[in-house]
Amino acid sequence: MDTTRPKDLITTREAIKILHISPSTMSRLIKDGVLNHYADLLDKRVKLVSRIEVEALKAQSRKAA
Repeated sequence: MDTTRPKDLITTREAIKILHISPSTMSRLIKDGVLNHYADLLDKRVKLVSRIEVEALKAQSRKAA
C-alpha cells in the first residue's frame, strides 16, 4: 500500500473547474511544480491532483486578488 499518495485525489478536469483555469494553465501549474500530480492507477494517461492542494491554491489566489 502506497502511503505517499493522498487520499483526496481528483482529476485535472475537476481541478480546472474548481480553479476556473484553462487546461494549458493546469499543465503549467503541474510542470512548474505548483501542484503535485499522480498517475491514475487504472489509466496512466490520467493525471490526478490533491483536492486539498487545489483548494489551497484557490484560497491563495483569492487573497492575491
